[in-house]
Amino acid sequence: MGIIKERRKLNKAIRSAKTVFLMAHKNLDLDALGSQIGMYMLLKKKKKKSFIVIDDKTHEVGVEKVLRELEGCIDLIHGDEIEEHLYPRASKNLLIILDTNKKELVQSEEALSKIKNKLVIDHHDIGKTTIKDANLIIDNKTSSACEMVANLIEYYDIEIEPYYATIILSGIVLDTNNYTLNTNAETYYTSYYLASLGASAKKVQYLLKQNIEEYAERQKLLSSIETINDNVAFTKATQYTQYRREELAKVADTLLFFNNIEASFVVGKIAKDTIGVSARSLGNYDISSILEKLGGGGDATSGAATFEKSTISKVEQEIKKLIKEEGE
Repeated sequence: MGIIKERRKLNKAIRSAKTVFLMAHKNLDLDALGSQIGMYMLLKKKKKKSFIVIDDKTHEVGVEKVLRELEGCIDLIHGDEIEEHLYPRASKNLLIILDTNKKELVQSEEALSKIKNKLVIDHHDIGKTTIKDANLIIDNKTSSACEMVANLIEYYDIEIEPYYATIILSGIVLDTNNYTLNTNAETYYTSYYLASLGASAKKVQYLLKQNIEEYAERQKLLSSIETINDNVAFTKATQYTQYRREELAKVADTLLFFNNIEASFVVGKIAKDTIGVSARSLGNYDISSILEKLGGGGDATSGAATFEKSTISKVEQEIKKLIKEEGE
């Protein structure tokens, strides 16, 4: 419960604010959205005017379901609408960034310049592009941003409806890959606590249901797995298929379930002129040093990198070279 130790920093920021804006990373997943919704409910109980900022044009299946079901229940705005909702005194506005601490990954970089007071709540390690003018609450020993926010809800004894508890629980289940990664006793306890609030395991599975076409495309990535240095799994997509970042991440998670594999790297096209790399580790292999050399970043268990105007084969060669050097 590292975030509880930082509660004074959080309390001070919230107490001083009249209007709070909540923002997570691009390509929202259920951990990013669930932690935003959890904080929104906490702020609502504290009678703070709050908005959730979302600029994504498309959403993964679970996020789409939640946003559809919550339409009209929460205040959602786009980044270009922030200015009209700002409190007249600039010092009374607060931007809370969840599930990322990297400037280039947030939903709206414009929000970073419009709002002076910033607070980050995240479970990923800091890096070169960490937002420098924000108060940081980072707990990389916690499974997810949803677990951090659930800890706050319990500490402040905030009553939330079962549906909101379910969304937060779904973020924990997602980021732990059904409690197989980044899971400790605190994670299980937090899940139990959410269940005590009425979170539904059945509804969580509904939110985590996958698109069958996307699943089939991901399976293609599993047909060309290579093992490098005996303990690193590598696979790549063809240049003709485009994936979402989270799809590459799901494949990278899956590769860790194979015998003797300590780390995984997955390469695929994520936009017309952009190649994405998603990497995962069980914690015994330093993927972050490789990702940083590629211009990306991450922590002990997860990370990513992107390449503009490159090709899958070039990225593949560079990654394999670095993996082999790491093993020497």
